Amino acid sequence: MKNSHDEGTSALDPRAEIVLVEDDANDVELTMHFLKKYNFASLIAVARDGAEALEYLHPHDSGQPLPAPRLILLDLKLPKVHGLEVLRRLRSDSRTELVPVVVLTSSRESSDLQRAYALGANSFVCKPVAFDEFGRVIQSLGNYWMHLNEAPTKLL
Repeated sequence: MKNSHDEGTSALDPRAEIVLVEDDANDVELTMHFLKKYNFASLIAVARDGAEALEYLHPHDSGQPLPAPRLILLDLKLPKVHGLEVLRRLRSDSRTELVPVVVLTSSRESSDLQRAYALGANSFVCKPVAFDEFGRVIQSLGNYWMHLNEAPTKLL
């Protein structure tokens, strides 16, 4: 797990406002580029697989709950723990049940879309292939979830 402001360390600042759960290095780089370009969060955490995301969001050894991020961007096709299982666990835990989760995936399978919404995803977005279109999607997501959306008071 890495912070956006310190690429050389695996320590993660628990105050991350956005958690990006993505295993593809190119997609991580591209998403981070646009999140930083549009200044959507001062701290962004990156989990490279489902197990790492769950450990960060639900640490076993923590005496106190971590502050919840304002947004989770979740890929589905993840190593170790599939994205749909990550989503199921997030929604079944009182610490993360209300955190907005946007499924950001290359999957165009209707079964993934149906299952994601059934498990409590707030949005399902297919990753565009073109650079400019990807940038517009990240800009739109960031504007909505980080500026326009009103978070539940439980998250504040």
